Amino acid sequence: MCKYDTILRNIFNVCKLHNDFLYISQMNDENTTNKYDFYFDNLIPGQSIDCVIIGFENEELQVLVLKWKGTNSWSLPGGFIQLNEDMDTAAVRILKSRTGLSNIFLEQFYTFGNKDRRNEIELMAGLKIIDMNTSLAQWFKQRFISTGYLSLVNIKNCDPKPDLLSEACEWKAVGRLPELIFDHENIIKKALEHIKIQINYLPVLMSLLPEKFTMKTLQKLIESILQRGLDRGNFQKKILKLQILERHEKQMQGGAHKAPYLYSFNRKKYLDYLNLDIGFVHR
Repeated sequence: MCKYDTILRNIFNVCKLHNDFLYISQMNDENTTNKYDFYFDNLIPGQSIDCVIIGFENEELQVLVLKWKGTNSWSLPGGFIQLNEDMDTAAVRILKSRTGLSNIFLEQFYTFGNKDRRNEIELMAGLKIIDMNTSLAQWFKQRFISTGYLSLVNIKNCDPKPDLLSEACEWKAVGRLPELIFDHENIIKKALEHIKIQINYLPVLMSLLPEKFTMKTLQKLIESILQRGLDRGNFQKKILKLQILERHEKQMQGGAHKAPYLYSFNRKKYLDYLNLDIGFVHR
């Protein structure tokens, strides 16, 4: 027995995966099998999507992951692509089903095609244990190339929901991730590298922060992305010089003289600066 046995049993015995790629029932009657095989014929073979959904909370970058039922294994939200569906549309569907959000930042960032990205020995062992028809087994045994999508969200606006194959859908700090299946840990690392490199060109800061925030929160976010500390005085001087922030009244907790100012982004100026290279050098 292996950890994939429990995962695969969940896959083959679930009645329906919520608003996603599989319609699954018990495989012990001919009508059900034919219906199931027909639906798989409407999916693009060998192609999948994995979504890295990033948020920021407690001064740390967070990633949304699913815990598979009956196992200690976690995974990224993902799915398959229908024949009549654009890849971007499939990614939006997956994102909305997991977070409840739409019309937020989402883009492709990498294609994962390593021939050894799944542990085929363990996967095959699990497939042999489960009673299934031949076409279903062939579907899961085939090599999958996955397209990685990156989404940047405000955690406060999200309503994470597990699907019927998982028992939890939770935010986890990127520095303390649980055990992940397949190559999902590597997918997350690639996404973080992408954010670090593209911080000068993508609306990273505005996507991850609430509408109003302190200068300290903004600095902690940038430090988390760049993975290095920044001098407080130099940082504040530089960010204010860009004139992309609007200052609001001080927070009143603890006395106005001690409370920090709140800031928000001037959306137009911030987006204009992205076209010019906003100037946070990564290394």
